[in-house]
Amino acid sequence: MALHQKATDDKSKNARKQGGLVVKTLRTTSGYTQRDLAQTVGLEYYTFISQIESGVGKIPPAKYRVFADAFGVDVKKFVRELMKFYDPDTFEVLFDASRDEPTDYESLK
Repeated sequence: MALHQKATDDKSKNARKQGGLVVKTLRTTSGYTQRDLAQTVGLEYYTFISQIESGVGKIPPAKYRVFADAFGVDVKKFVRELMKFYDPDTFEVLFDASRDEPTDYESLK
């Protein structure tokens, strides 16, 4: 059981790091610094953006829409993309798709 939990935890950490890269790419292509984005989305501490991008933290669901708006992307497509990394098992069940599909940033718009 402990071995299974460790493997699952490692898989989740790696997935969150990949999700963080998506957020970082959207942030940089949108022209935001971490501080600018934090202010735009209403986060008190800009260091939380760093935590999201490194996979330590996740975007709170209540902030999905404001992040999508800041990036100029469709909120449903944005959340679907995040779900690949934040909740990959649910993503695969709901969308009958693999999270290993590369992120197509243009399709998020």
